[in-house]
Amino acid sequence: MLEMAEPKVERVVTGHNYGRFSVEPLEPGYGTTMGNALRRILLRSLPGAAIVRVRIADVWHEFSTIEGVREDVTEIVLNLKRVRVRSIGPLSETRAHLSVRGQGVVTAGDIEWPSDIEVVNPEQVIATIDSPSASIEMDLVVAAGRGYRPAEAQENFAIGEIPIDAIFTPIQKVNYVVEHTRMGSLTDYDRLIIEIQTDGTVEPSDALAMAAGILVDHAQKIANFNREPSGPEADGAAKAGPEDLRPLAELGLPPRVLNALRSRQIERVGQVMNMERDQLLSIRNFGPRSLRELLDALTAHHYSIPATLSGGAAEYAAGDGDDDASIEDASNDEEQESES
Repeated sequence: MLEMAEPKVERVVTGHNYGRFSVEPLEPGYGTTMGNALRRILLRSLPGAAIVRVRIADVWHEFSTIEGVREDVTEIVLNLKRVRVRSIGPLSETRAHLSVRGQGVVTAGDIEWPSDIEVVNPEQVIATIDSPSASIEMDLVVAAGRGYRPAEAQENFAIGEIPIDAIFTPIQKVNYVVEHTRMGSLTDYDRLIIEIQTDGTVEPSDALAMAAGILVDHAQKIANFNREPSGPEADGAAKAGPEDLRPLAELGLPPRVLNALRSRQIERVGQVMNMERDQLLSIRNFGPRSLRELLDALTAHHYSIPATLSGGAAEYAAGDGDDDASIEDASNDEEQESES
């Protein structure tokens, strides 16, 4: 079998929520192929969290005004749309509350966020109260999603709630350039330079890893469509229902955990549900912290954890997770293992 060029990924430049990465050498034409695919996934498929609905006291629609508040409700909704939040753990939907009285500027930092939500731009202005006796009170609904969801696409909201255009994607800008590079005496190989600007809810390197993981997941289905499953994959497929076939990537797990599981071709919920705890902990770079994060994600998505998987999990709850290696360490260890 003819060998293809083995590319390496290098972090060229890092800055505030910005990263530039180089991938080379790539086979001729692969730079555009991979660059375009990664760009589309980064912009449309990465998970995130956003404010999706708001209920403002004594306000019934977005064309109202609030006495003593400089901005009208439409402006307030636009300001809420700019608030960027990060989910600490797996998230379906949660609520936050804002109640401010007296003259002053109201910002995202004044909102009472739940413990599993972190706001990354607390300085974002929500409204300005001009009167000492005026007040503003609102309830916010925060949900998880991918890409962009327009307000009119939301169906399940109560009377008095105002839907908001939800920007879930953590990516603000992606650009890629393909250059020629040398490999031996050949000069027609590709170098892919990809630039990523995020909103601060995710690191650019993590975003690139997640996008590549999503691309690999889809390509893997094509590669294995006519193969018989084996090992944990066969065990998971034997009892596979709709929920068992759900990709683990949809649970909001960290890239570190997903990459460790992918190293053993474990990519679906049904596979891990049919494994024992010791089997998971025997996976390279999958330690107590990874197990705890996996169990938390399954529980958050309302899965019943089998005793064989959860048994003894409490003894890991106090662990600091230092035995879990980074993504880069995992890839290096796997290369060394394959060489040996």
